[in-house]
Amino acid sequence: MFADYHVHTEFSDDSVYPMEDVVRDAIDMGMEEICFTDHVDYGVKVDWDCGEEIVYRCGEPMANVDYPRYAAKIGRLREQYGGQITLRMGMEFGVQMHTIPRFEALYGRYPFDFIILSVHQVEDKEFWNGDFQAGRSQQEYNERYYEEMLGLVSSFHDYSVLGHMDLIARYDEAGVYPFEKIRPYAEKILRKVVEDGKGIEVNTSYHRYGLGDSTPSKDILRLYRDLGGRIVTIGSDSHKREHLGAYVREAKELLRSLGFEEFCTFEQMKPMFHKL
Repeated sequence: MFADYHVHTEFSDDSVYPMEDVVRDAIDMGMEEICFTDHVDYGVKVDWDCGEEIVYRCGEPMANVDYPRYAAKIGRLREQYGGQITLRMGMEFGVQMHTIPRFEALYGRYPFDFIILSVHQVEDKEFWNGDFQAGRSQQEYNERYYEEMLGLVSSFHDYSVLGHMDLIARYDEAGVYPFEKIRPYAEKILRKVVEDGKGIEVNTSYHRYGLGDSTPSKDILRLYRDLGGRIVTIGSDSHKREHLGAYVREAKELLRSLGFEEFCTFEQMKPMFHKL
């Protein structure tokens, strides 16, 4: 099974990759299944129909998915290409504690197959530009990041897997923060994930970001395995053609080397297991 479960299109504010081109490219690559997971980040982005002015940053709208158009386009592409590839409707929810009610409402509006729960911001401050880290020590911003994640998995349940669990490491200019210092947080988070029947993803974008470890780290993956975690998806976090499907096979090899035997795809929010 060749599947990519973290795919962005023109419906994400940081991608201009046409959805139909994604489908055609995936077919050309021999993929059997993809899941669209375009961005929703309440707190820092607004809905297209909210009545507020859309702010543009570097020419891109700070707006969430145009939900009706998104669902309709996936439906049309399923009709057109369903004989060649399976298309799943997902989203990547960039949730914060104070935005949980808005995501709960959105989740109830559409028949999702799959939801990635990601922490992209804390207190409406983003990581990629350093706003969240500013004025905090490395220990403080790492601990605050994982505290937010623990609160989310304890309070929000409308998701399938945790996305790029140690995302903060990608934007940590102070260097690699020791795993043993975040282990107590990671263990509490992953125990809750396993208890609730949720999962985590291997996000293959660490290759293109030049990180020294996988995303999440091998230490996190081992801990998840040791806690009984079985649900793992693999996604490229693609935003353009050269990202699509990249390093998925390598991720399977990594999981096998760590003692995992299966990976998952999803249908109607239910995991389906496949041999690695």
